[in-house]
Amino acid sequence: MKRYYQPEIETMPLEQLRELQSQRLVAQVKHVYENVEFYRKRMDEAGVKPEDIHGIEDLHKLPFIEKDDLRDQYPYGLLAVPLSDCVRIQSTSGTTGRRVVAFYTQHDIDLWDECCARAIVAAGGTKDDVCQVCYGYGLFTGGPGLNGGSHKVGCLTLPMSSGNTDRQLMFMEDLEATILCCTPSYASYLGENVVERGLKDKIKLKAGIFGAEAWTEEMRRDIENKLGIKAYDIYGLTEISGPGVSFECEEQTGMHVNEDHFIAEIINPKTGEVLPEGEKGELVFTSITKEAFPLMRYRTRDICVLSRKKCSCGRTHVKMSKPMGRSDDMLIVKGVNVFPSQIEMVLLKNGLTSNYQIIVDREKYSDTLEVRVEMTPEFFTDTLTDLAQKEKDVVAQLKSVLGIYADVKIVEPKSIVRSEGKAVRVIDRRNLYQG
Repeated sequence: MKRYYQPEIETMPLEQLRELQSQRLVAQVKHVYENVEFYRKRMDEAGVKPEDIHGIEDLHKLPFIEKDDLRDQYPYGLLAVPLSDCVRIQSTSGTTGRRVVAFYTQHDIDLWDECCARAIVAAGGTKDDVCQVCYGYGLFTGGPGLNGGSHKVGCLTLPMSSGNTDRQLMFMEDLEATILCCTPSYASYLGENVVERGLKDKIKLKAGIFGAEAWTEEMRRDIENKLGIKAYDIYGLTEISGPGVSFECEEQTGMHVNEDHFIAEIINPKTGEVLPEGEKGELVFTSITKEAFPLMRYRTRDICVLSRKKCSCGRTHVKMSKPMGRSDDMLIVKGVNVFPSQIEMVLLKNGLTSNYQIIVDREKYSDTLEVRVEMTPEFFTDTLTDLAQKEKDVVAQLKSVLGIYADVKIVEPKSIVRSEGKAVRVIDRRNLYQG
């Protein structure tokens, strides 16, 4: 049985889909040019006018935008509608205190909910299901996105947020949750607890929708075995809308991009050249239905591949692979965006050196973050107690800036190995990216 939330859109013939994208792109370019000074200036600098864009074949004429542009325009510089038309914001952490704030009209939220509903139905969800949402709520997009999608499908929605495992498992068992939505690392942790407490035969879960972190096929199989489910991947960015930009179907050979809302491109990250289908490069998205905060040719920095190979599920929308890496220095740790510059800012503020090392690892499918930083000569007179207090202070400040715990170790000068005179800043031992 085929599982679609909006079959007429999800299985739309390719020629018709491209025509729809072209119509929406032309309208969106006009919308941002007339209402956002930033876009108007960028397009004028590039020598492009709205009338130069006749369809998706002209998309390459538009300039790219990047995350730094979003920070520079904080908070209202990219708003394309009157503030009075907006009903919500979502936000990501910022590298230097300036966050990325995305605005939504009610129409934007309705479309976002529909995208997430498609993901839930693709995973087998119906109005008879009980959907337990354990993504974080608040400014993080995970909880609100899947919560809205679950409502659209008509599931009984358990808005649990993350944490409080005892309560999670109690509700999972007592309310007979059938679909679990959370980060893969938290799904793995819940799975461990289910096995340890002998609950596997008492829970009714059949599917899980997991995203916000990179995860391997090995981790997928482990979660499926522990929870007795089929585990589906979902992808999104706060800047574009949140989870539901793309999602896996039962074939699980990539995530279908919701192309009626987002145009996906793959570019050479160094030259900006658009690459043909099947080539590996940086993923770029253009929002063609967003009203409040539409991003045009936004560079995600995620490295992946697009494919239009016919899918057994019947969907015609292009598939993107799991991200295979990044073209920048951002790390995703426990679902949180972490930049080395954020950590460096805290270290320098505390009188520490810029000779530091960030070590990311994964223990029992849960991310760990360790920061090693070399002491300066001024620290030589400090006692062990003083150093321990300094470490505690930095831990607390990093938690405030990053939103997650980092283990901090102050080490001896020149003890961090240099490569050609430079310290290796980041060591990621998780081996998450495949391909």
